[in-house]
Amino acid sequence: HVRLLRNAAQMGLVVVALTTDEEVKKTKGYTPELSYEHRKEILESIRYVHEVVPSPWLIDEAYMREHNCDLLVHGSDNSNHISQEKLAIFPRTEGISSSALRERVLDCLVSMNIANKPGNSSDKIAKLLIDTIKKEFRLD
Repeated sequence: HVRLLRNAAQMGLVVVALTTDEEVKKTKGYTPELSYEHRKEILESIRYVHEVVPSPWLIDEAYMREHNCDLLVHGSDNSNHISQEKLAIFPRTEGISSSALRERVLDCLVSMNIANKPGNSSDKIAKLLIDTIKKEFRLD
């Protein structure tokens, strides 16, 4: 995201449309790891960001007009319905995604909890729990 924000800053002032917790829950089925306020605070600390505003999951041209945005800058996974002349698409960074990061965290938890206690019957419970979490967050 930082690379995308840097590229966007070369085009003008960057207003980040940050999806609210409610929209993430409604669309993806889970609450974000960090709350809207925490995510906003992080974004506001990045030098490329001029302003952060709450947004729905999908942005339309009416939303852009409301926030005085001339251009939507997005990664190549864009699913917003914006006309091409108001859209700038940048490639995603290979190998980096929120799903991959969540899976890495879970894998670290597995190695910390199972590797240090071999043969423990709780290993099976921990593995089952982690497999369930991966399915719930669509990490398989």
